Amino acid sequence: MNIHEKKKIVILGMMTKIPVAGHVWLIAHYMVGLRRLGFDPYYVEAHARTPSMLMKNDTDDSSALAAEFIDKFLRRFDLGDRWAFHALHDDGRCYGLSDVELKQLYESAELIINLHGGTVAAPEHYATNRLIYLETDPVELEIELYNEDANTLAFCEPHKAFFTWGLNYNNPDCKVPLPPQFPFRYTHPPVICDMWNDGTLGGEALTTVGNWQQAWRDVVFKGEVYHWSKHFEYMKFLDLPKRRPEQVFELALSSYTDGDKQMLNDQGWRVLHAMDISTDLDAYRNYLQQSRGEFTVAKDQNVRLRSGWFSERSAQYLAAGRPVITQETGFCNALPTGRGLFGFTTMDDILAAVDAINSNYEMHCRAAAEIAREYFNYDVVLTRLLVDMGIEVN
Repeated sequence: MNIHEKKKIVILGMMTKIPVAGHVWLIAHYMVGLRRLGFDPYYVEAHARTPSMLMKNDTDDSSALAAEFIDKFLRRFDLGDRWAFHALHDDGRCYGLSDVELKQLYESAELIINLHGGTVAAPEHYATNRLIYLETDPVELEIELYNEDANTLAFCEPHKAFFTWGLNYNNPDCKVPLPPQFPFRYTHPPVICDMWNDGTLGGEALTTVGNWQQAWRDVVFKGEVYHWSKHFEYMKFLDLPKRRPEQVFELALSSYTDGDKQMLNDQGWRVLHAMDISTDLDAYRNYLQQSRGEFTVAKDQNVRLRSGWFSERSAQYLAAGRPVITQETGFCNALPTGRGLFGFTTMDDILAAVDAINSNYEMHCRAAAEIAREYFNYDVVLTRLLVDMGIEVN
């Protein structure tokens, strides 16, 4: 290899399966962040899942729609020739890079990152022993490994190393069963702070973006059910707006019914449809920037098992200089709280955080931005991950 040639790093993602702005921004942070660090990043989808959210009719050419989506997104960041969509859900055709180019990319890549663990590893991914697993949703896989699920064991085996957004892993209070044969190292969701902080102060509402009810992916551990759907946690704090009527609370949600919305409205919550802001990168970013801060809950799985999970969306709020109040999952063992970022367990914790933010808003905005820069900025997060993998960062 030419000594002046940049090292290639492949992100195996699933953006066209989940084409919503928060997720798409995450890909941008990895791709642009790696490029700023002097690497040559490539984005590849080889997950064999139909990009159904991009389709309006069953007869739509799903592969062409996916390729168009990826191409448009990466061109925005001057990465328009650095992608491939391998249509394994359909005819196996390669879009973007050719079959030959994609094969050469896998062979020459310094690192291949299986983001979300969303791609079942093929021989071409792990042939060079450079494939790593990067988990963005802790708990489910670990419990499957604890139960010695044969398919999960086979899925994990080809990976060289394992990373997780479970920031509390290996601490005494973490109850997630950690697999000894696949040791996890924690990594933060990266952001590029200068893409988010426009120097302004936020508006009147504490907001968040997410799903209300998702009736799947519950897990059973030692005879106890742990829920995936966040509505279970929101219901514990349903009357929050009535406790602080002077503060506006707004939820931008998907997966809710008219009855759900009416119930929330009756308790004082404002409810928007998340897809009204989540189909456009700028609209989504503007929504976070125009918020006073974030109030949100976490999944029951992460709360009770204290995984330390921390959301990429919350990191984006912090990067915009917006304070975050989020349910404690154990992340307080890894991140500073009390200024700009608050972890809560009880209603009293929430009320105290709201009062603190409103008593000195500008200070908490500055503190939020400082936390983002010190713990989540791409140069901190990605440099640590690469160094952990023995890759030099200049």
